[in-house]
Amino acid sequence: ILHNVFYATGSAELEPESRAELIRVRDFLNENPAIGVEISGHTDNTGSPDFNQDLSEQRAKSVVDYLRELGVSEQRMQAEGYGQAQPVDENDSEEGRARNRRTELKITRIHE
Repeated sequence: ILHNVFYATGSAELEPESRAELIRVRDFLNENPAIGVEISGHTDNTGSPDFNQDLSEQRAKSVVDYLRELGVSEQRMQAEGYGQAQPVDENDSEEGRARNRRTELKITRIHE
């Protein structure tokens, strides 16, 4: 889980305070050029499932786009949105919903 990636409410626009975390991701990928990753977006269950699916996809894509702007090859990254389908907590409290709204980085391949 990328804990310091933030978006405007209901939007895929990255907040400026996300830059430091994404620069760390870029540095990690530059230090490990054989790694391919999936960037995934997740939402809570507020709003319709279709809206949440679309929002999660757009958020994952905005992270991939930013990392590409930082020089990471797009061929090494895949954006996936899971909407509200993979919660890590209950959605019956603000704390639980906040944990479900997240961006994750998963290593998907290592080329030797």
